[in-house]
Amino acid sequence: MAVTREQARDRLIVALDVSDVVELLQLVRKLRGRVGMVKVGLEAFTAHGPRLLDEVRTLGVPVFLDLKLHDIPNTVERAAANCARLGVTMLTVHAAGGGEMLAAAASGAVAGTASGDAPPKVLAVTVLTSLDDTMLARLNMPGPVGERVLAWAELAEASGCHGVVCSPLEAAALRPRVGRGFLLVTPGIRPAGGARGDQKRVATPGSAVAEGSDFIVVGRPITAADDPAGAADAIVDELHRALTLAR
Repeated sequence: MAVTREQARDRLIVALDVSDVVELLQLVRKLRGRVGMVKVGLEAFTAHGPRLLDEVRTLGVPVFLDLKLHDIPNTVERAAANCARLGVTMLTVHAAGGGEMLAAAASGAVAGTASGDAPPKVLAVTVLTSLDDTMLARLNMPGPVGERVLAWAELAEASGCHGVVCSPLEAAALRPRVGRGFLLVTPGIRPAGGARGDQKRVATPGSAVAEGSDFIVVGRPITAADDPAGAADAIVDELHRALTLAR
């Protein structure tokens, strides 16, 4: 069956990494119907809190809440339940918190979900895309990034998480090692010729999905563009072409 453009669109998540609420909501209005989801991270959430999520969801756009929870299991379980009560579609925790914490997050997400609603997908963040082998060595975490991502992804799957956040460069190695329903969400996406910014492990939208990414996260190439809607449309077109060729 052919991949529709709407299916390609649903794989695009836009990172709303801005603090100004007027700018943020203007971006959501411009992008609704053109992207599958928007990501609200620490910058926006610490500025505006849960009320912001209500405003975004009122505009009809699903929310990926990226707070990267990392604490003792009991605290993370309760925090994940609170995130679920906010009606988000996805939320993140740190894989480095260990199996017990990851399992607690998955349980909390279910416990906090209203009856009849689907629980948010709990994603474990593996190695941030701003890190590379050199920085891991400086952190006294020996071994290449790819090995650590794989180990933490397998831990996350065994602990009941729905997927991981990893760079597109690790997606190809992960895809055959985890279940078909296990989600690979990849930030560090830059259109061909785009600036890397502070990202070290990057890929284009088309190459990311070709390597096995289920969702791609794009920030500044869309949000800082002169025409954010047009930039989003161009990326969806690239995703559609890549997915069609993959079939």
